[in-house]
This record gives sequence, structure tokens and C-alpha cells, in this order.
Amino acid sequence: MAVYALQTRQQIPVPLDEAWDFFSNPANLQTITPAKMGFRVISKYHGDTMYPGQIIEYTVKPLMGIPLYWMTEITHVRDQRFFVDEQRFGPYSLWHHQHHFKAIEGGVEMTDIVHYKIPLWWLGDLANSLFVKKQLKDIFDYRYKKVEELFGKWEK
Repeated sequence: MAVYALQTRQQIPVPLDEAWDFFSNPANLQTITPAKMGFRVISKYHGDTMYPGQIIEYTVKPLMGIPLYWMTEITHVRDQRFFVDEQRFGPYSLWHHQHHFKAIEGGVEMTDIVHYKIPLWWLGDLANSLFVKKQLKDIFDYRYKKVEELFGKWEK
């Protein structure tokens, strides 16, 4: 019954406000998620600007094309610095995702830190070893490449 962690870091050659505006808008999540995940934002009242207490609902197809309902809450927001989403209902028994942004020379450094736990005790640990860990890594690898397509490669 382990809690797992994943951290990614990416430098993006755009101003902080441009990066923040893109990543803090729930409508852009689908753009940076692999199509094979079948990810769709389905909430109607989530708004365009991130705020603490915001609820965002999705469907996702992480396994064999079976759609799952996922609800997250934005629990913390510090404008142009970070926001945190936590699962309220969905496939994990724990999902805590921190999104950090820092202005650096020539652009922005974006850091994602995810802590997650899979239900079903040792079966969840086995599932993590067999496919969940790799699937999450693949999603963040896809995001890295997609962000480079959208905003350009870091050349420093």
C-alpha cells in the first residue's frame, strides 16, 4: 500500500503570464493529454480561471477504452506561482498534483509533482508496477513534447 511520487520539470520559452494562462485553464487539459486516453472535460460550471474550491469533472479511458469518471478540486492557487488539484472521485485512492511555475531567464520553469496511491492494497501496488507507473510517465512525456510543439523548444 505505497504512495508513489512522480516529478517532472520543463523549461518553456514564453513569459510567465502566457504559460500561466494556458496551464491554469481547464479547457487546455485535453490538448496536452494523449488522445488514446480519451480525456474529456465534462463539467459545465468549472469556469475559465482557476480558483480554490473549483471542481472539474472529466472522463478518461486509461484501461482498455473503458470510460471512467474523474472529479478533481483545485485546492490551492497562488497566481502565476502554483496550483494544486486533488482527486475527489476517480480511479486513485490518492491523487495530489502540484503545478509550479517560476520565471527564469528566457522563459518559465514548470515543475509538476504528483503523489498518488492506487486502491486494492497489494493488487494496486502490482498494477503500479505493471502499467500505471509507465502510463503516467508516458502521459507526462507526451505533455513535454506537446508543450514544445505549442510553445517552442528550450534552447538555452
